Amino acid sequence: MKKQAIGFIDSGVGGLTVVKEAMRQLPNESIYYVGDTARCPYGPRPQEQVLQFTWEMTQFLLSKDIKMLVIACNTATAVALEDIKKKLAIPVIGVIMPGSRAAIKSTSNNRVGIIGTEGTVKSKMYEQLIHDKDNQVEVISLACPKFVPLVESNEYRSAIAKKVVAETMKPLKNKQLDTLILGCTHYPLLRPIIQNVIGENVTLIDSGAETISEVSTILDYYDLAEKSQKKPSSERKFYTTGSKQMFHDIASQWLGLKELEVEQIHLGTAE
Repeated sequence: MKKQAIGFIDSGVGGLTVVKEAMRQLPNESIYYVGDTARCPYGPRPQEQVLQFTWEMTQFLLSKDIKMLVIACNTATAVALEDIKKKLAIPVIGVIMPGSRAAIKSTSNNRVGIIGTEGTVKSKMYEQLIHDKDNQVEVISLACPKFVPLVESNEYRSAIAKKVVAETMKPLKNKQLDTLILGCTHYPLLRPIIQNVIGENVTLIDSGAETISEVSTILDYYDLAEKSQKKPSSERKFYTTGSKQMFHDIASQWLGLKELEVEQIHLGTAE
């Protein structure tokens, strides 16, 4: 009997940071991933468009008979999570709630920073979820629109990346933050640079990594988790709407996989 996979969707390669954690925590699970690199970034796009694109990726993975959907994109989570959850019979998880919980747990001085896309910051979803649980926490948000293109163009380890991150994050310096949420799944690829700029005394919260702990709990709750002895072995399939080679290069570097199955697909219109 074929294993059902967990489906992951993202605006581009950022959700691979979530997949990396899934491979570590849930090695028995099959993974299907869709990165909409042809239409990335989602951050500056209108909400209606983000909702449409997120549904197109979702429908593609539903045709592959997935057992759970992870919206591994903060912008798409902010816009589409509730709508998709209502309409699907399988569990659907976003990345914002787990990141919010982890930040509340981490902070000792109640000063939390959030960096994300324009769409995520504008939605104020992180602030809302944090304040719903603890209104004593002061939240300072900053949109970083140049970060996603750095990652998508495979420039995330370059001197340009260091310069862009340092300049963009200036407004967060001297804000006495003790915790910073990486509110976009692309940002962990820039983590060493971000940590250097913000300072070693600030704890960085990877919302994607936190999400996989929640995925693991839900798999167990619904008795969907794969056991080690089950056959066949886990499948890992990757789909991109953009350059197959660029996606392959970034994914193989980040995931540490030499053998990587990448297929180019077309969804809606590549606007």
